[in-house]
Amino acid sequence: MSANMKRYMNRRRCLAAGALLPVLTLGALADDVGPEVAKRLLSEGRIRPLEEILDAVRVKVPGQMLEVELELEHGVYVYEIKMLGPNGRVVEVDADAKSGKILEIEDDH
Repeated sequence: MSANMKRYMNRRRCLAAGALLPVLTLGALADDVGPEVAKRLLSEGRIRPLEEILDAVRVKVPGQMLEVELELEHGVYVYEIKMLGPNGRVVEVDADAKSGKILEIEDDH
């Protein structure tokens, strides 16, 4: 197995282990939600569990999850999910964290 594939598999395991907590990255147009706030929102029923959202996303965009961010965009909590499709392309999916509705699908090339 190549070094890149090992890094990918290790990253994937880490993401899977923390699937209910979003991965934090900096966002220019939205406010990132930290793990403690995400736990509170989940316990209050203000967002759905990530696994439920991923089930809905995988219906539209099959593949492996690479990265997840939970953001507050214009007053709406949004899961921003990067998926690696079976064709090797990365697709970014935005889903409403409360309803699970897919808001946008963007091919990142």
